[in-house]
Amino acid sequence: MSIALDVLILATAWTHVALAPYTKVEESFNLHATHDVLMYGVGNENLRKYDHFTFPGAVPRTFVGSVLLAYISGPVIRAAAWAGLYTSKFDLQIIVRLVLATLNALTLSLIRRGTTRRFGRITGLFFALLTCTQFHLPFWMGRTIPNMFAMIPVNIAAYLMVDRAPSATKASNAGISWAIALLTSAAVIFRAEILLLLAPLSLQLLYTRHVSFFKLVKVGLISGLISLGATVLVDSYFWQQFPLWPEFSGIYFNVVQGKSAEWGTSPRHTYLTSFLPKLLLASLPLSVIGVISDRRRIFALLLPSLLFLGLISNLGHKEWRFVVYVVPVFNVAAARGARWMVSRRKNAFLGRLAFLAACGLIFVNIFVTTLLTLASTRNYPGGEALFTFHQLYPKFRTSPTPHIYVSNLAAQTGASLFLQLNAPPYYPHVPMKFELFVHPSQDAYGKRTEWIYNKTENLSSSSFSSDSGFTHLISEIPPSELDSKAWKLIKPIKSFDRWSVDWELLMKSGRQREKMDLIKRFDLRKILKLVESEKLWIWREKRNEHGVTRRVYVHVIYC
Repeated sequence: MSIALDVLILATAWTHVALAPYTKVEESFNLHATHDVLMYGVGNENLRKYDHFTFPGAVPRTFVGSVLLAYISGPVIRAAAWAGLYTSKFDLQIIVRLVLATLNALTLSLIRRGTTRRFGRITGLFFALLTCTQFHLPFWMGRTIPNMFAMIPVNIAAYLMVDRAPSATKASNAGISWAIALLTSAAVIFRAEILLLLAPLSLQLLYTRHVSFFKLVKVGLISGLISLGATVLVDSYFWQQFPLWPEFSGIYFNVVQGKSAEWGTSPRHTYLTSFLPKLLLASLPLSVIGVISDRRRIFALLLPSLLFLGLISNLGHKEWRFVVYVVPVFNVAAARGARWMVSRRKNAFLGRLAFLAACGLIFVNIFVTTLLTLASTRNYPGGEALFTFHQLYPKFRTSPTPHIYVSNLAAQTGASLFLQLNAPPYYPHVPMKFELFVHPSQDAYGKRTEWIYNKTENLSSSSFSSDSGFTHLISEIPPSELDSKAWKLIKPIKSFDRWSVDWELLMKSGRQREKMDLIKRFDLRKILKLVESEKLWIWREKRNEHGVTRRVYVHVIYC
C-alpha cells in the first residue's frame, strides 16, 4: 500500500503536467534558462545566445535550479529519444516539467512515509489523499517557478522534522542539523522568504533544547556560506556580472526599495483569509481538528508555519506561492484530524457523522480541484495558438518561410522557446540509429527554411502594414483594429473567462420540474458552463494566400 500511495502522488503530479503542458510568464525565466542550458550547453562561447540577455527581467534570478534541472533531465531526454517518445522541442518542455514534478512528488512521498511512521498508516493514507485532491500544489509542482525549486529542500526538511517514532519527543540530531542546513540553502539560493520560516523553527528548537545555540549557528553558517559561494559562482558566470547574489538583489529591489508594492498590496489578513483556504481546501478545517485531537504533537509541528504566516503577512505584496511551503505540514495536521474523525465508534450517530464528514471533505476537494483544473487547462492561449499554428502550417509544406510575430500576451501565456519548433537551437545530444533529416537552414534549392519567431514588445496595429516583414501574426489585437486589406484571419484562439451557472435550469417552475428527469435537471455539465472568449488571433499576410505547398524534401541519413 505504501508504494501505491507514492505512485498516486507521482501520477497526480504527472497528470497535471499532461493536462496543462503550457506555461506562463512567471515560469519563463527558469524554463528558458533550462532550455538554453540544454540547447547551448554552458560554454562561454554560447553564453550570449541565452534568452536572459534579451529579456533580463526586473532583477536577476538564480541559474542554480535550472542548471541542475537540465542536467537531471538530460539522461531522461536521451532515454525518451531512444524509446521514440521525443519528436520535437515541445516534448522537451514536457519532459523537463515531468522531471521537476517527479522530484517534488518524491519529497512529498518522503513526508507521507514520515507521517505514517509517526502517526500511523491511516494518517499517512489521508495525507496522500488530501495532497492529491488539492489543486495548487499538484498543479504547480511541475512548473518552473523558483518556489517549486525551493519546495524540494523545504519538503525534505519537513520530512526530517516529522519522521520519528510515535513516542519520540524530538527528531534525530542529524535530522535537525540537515533540516536547518536545507532551509538555509533554500533561502540563500532560491527564495529569501524561507528565512521567515527558518527563524521560528530555530527559536522553537532552541526553546525546547533540541539543538544548542552553538550548533545552530555552526550549521547555519556553514550551509549558508557554501550556498552563498555556489550561487555567486554560478550566477556571476551566467549573468556575466561579478559578484552577483540574485536573492540579495531581489531583497534589495522588493523590500529595501519597496518595488514589490508596484505589483499590488493586500491587507495583513490576506494569507489567512484568502490564500491559505485556497491552497488547503478541506485541509484547513481538518487541520484545526488535528490540533484539537493531538494538541501536543500537531501544534508543535504547526507552530513554525503559523509564525511564518504571521511574519510574512507584514509584507505588503502577497501571493499564494510565497506561503506554499506550509501546505505539506498543514496536510499532516489535517490527515491527523481525519484519522481522529474516522476512528470514532460507528455504532454511535456522532461517530458515523464524523466518518461521513471526513470522506465528504475529500469529495469536496475532488469537486473543487476538478473545476479549477478544467479552467486552468483552458487558460494558456499563447501556447495553444503556437501549437495550433504549427498544425496549420507544417514546416516543409509552408511557403514562403514564415516570419511570425508573437505578441506580448501570447509570450506570457504559453508561447515559450520550447514551442519555437522550426527555429534553432535544436537539442544536440540525442543518439539515434537513423534520422529523417532535412538541412536545418535551407532546402534542396538553397532556400532558407528556418522560421523567425519575433517577440518584439509593444507593437501597435500600425506596425503591421503590408511591408512590415511579417508573414503571420499571433496577435492580441482584435480584428476590428487590424487592416483587413493586408491580413487574413486564419483562426481565433479562445481562453477561459469564468464559470457560469444556469440558474434558469435550476429554478424551473413546478410543472416543468415534474416533466424533467431529476438526473438531467441536476446534470452538472448543463448547470455549470465554462465560458470562453477570444483572446488571440492567428493572421496571414494576404500577399501569401497560397500559404501551404505540398513539396517535401527529405534525405534519409543512416548512422
